[in-house]
Amino acid sequence: MGIKGVSSAPGDFIYFKSQVPLHRIPIGTKQWRYYDFGPKVVPPLICLPGIAGTADVYYKQIMFLSMKGYRIISVDIPRVWNHQEWIQAFEKFLDAIDVHHIHLYGTSLGGFLAQLFAQHRPRRVKSLILSNSFIETKSFSAAMPWAPIVSWAPSFLLKRYVLTGIRDGPHEPFIADSVDFVVSQVEMLSREDLASRLTLTVDDASVGPLLLPDSSITIMDTNDYCAVPLQLKDQLNERYSEARRAYLKTGGDFPFLSRPDEVNLHLQLHLRRVGVEARPDLVQVVPKADSDSGPSEKKDERGGDDDTHEDDNERNGSSPSENETPPAPESSESHSIEDRLLVNAEACYLANVMLLSTHGENKVLVAVLLLHYIQMIYVGCLMLGMKDAGSSHLLSFIPNW
Repeated sequence: MGIKGVSSAPGDFIYFKSQVPLHRIPIGTKQWRYYDFGPKVVPPLICLPGIAGTADVYYKQIMFLSMKGYRIISVDIPRVWNHQEWIQAFEKFLDAIDVHHIHLYGTSLGGFLAQLFAQHRPRRVKSLILSNSFIETKSFSAAMPWAPIVSWAPSFLLKRYVLTGIRDGPHEPFIADSVDFVVSQVEMLSREDLASRLTLTVDDASVGPLLLPDSSITIMDTNDYCAVPLQLKDQLNERYSEARRAYLKTGGDFPFLSRPDEVNLHLQLHLRRVGVEARPDLVQVVPKADSDSGPSEKKDERGGDDDTHEDDNERNGSSPSENETPPAPESSESHSIEDRLLVNAEACYLANVMLLSTHGENKVLVAVLLLHYIQMIYVGCLMLGMKDAGSSHLLSFIPNW
């Protein structure tokens, strides 16, 4: 596996760092590192990463969804050592940023922590999106003989354990790039960060019943492979049997990086379904990156000059760029096309459910309707310049007859 350093970070990530400020706030004994972008009047979607992730891994979701009028908050999992401490620390974080009602998108360990918070603080969590996640940690503790001493393990052993859980190549290019990006994030995590996250993974616990209805939950899994065993993913699917399903045929462990168009579309569908109203009229239009002389990545964002600049922005209350134009809505034509695409995707999903529920006599009629909606979505994708993304997304709706 080729490991890329920060100096070879993707161009769109470098552009993201130049436009979106990184925030750091101490709350009690915990340090919180997070991004918060998009209209503040919109109930936020908060993204929680897995063991190997940081707040940076969701940069493709932050850039895309914030430009659609949604508020996206992506956080690092702080240095906590048990699940009760996580619940208390996360609640204090939400209070500190003056957010009450939230929607949570968690992958792997982040999905497990999202469920625990929804269980113990049901009034705050309005919906869940769970990706390649699980509902209990017993399997992980059983598979790690040295689980009782994980908090004392040296850094090289912790990193090796985390990295061996990421499937090595060969990968298709987009998946390989997502793996390289996450590996570069792991290399920047401290021993204490890794130890605390692994402790949360192997500390024996399970998610109890949620007050949140299944209709407010979306399960978004990849069908090729991921580090979470299939048995644990099946347990989660059985627990939330009436949840909305959003399967991705490929994507690996990090579909939010390798399949961002599909993931972003499913996130939009979920937010619309649970009643989150986007505010495109409040979107700030950031200037385009200069193709000849784009911004260069500075030192490691965990302590270099880049953080100093970003922290100054936070203290002064300035925007990430002094040249930002006033808030401006997107064109009505662009929105009408995207609205049709989302509506057609919903209709196509319903046709798929109908098809799976028939016993054969109505399959021909429903199949005709399904093909009709596929054609409509494909035309919408072409109009949006998303031909490749549209083709791969459509495959996720076609059942295996």
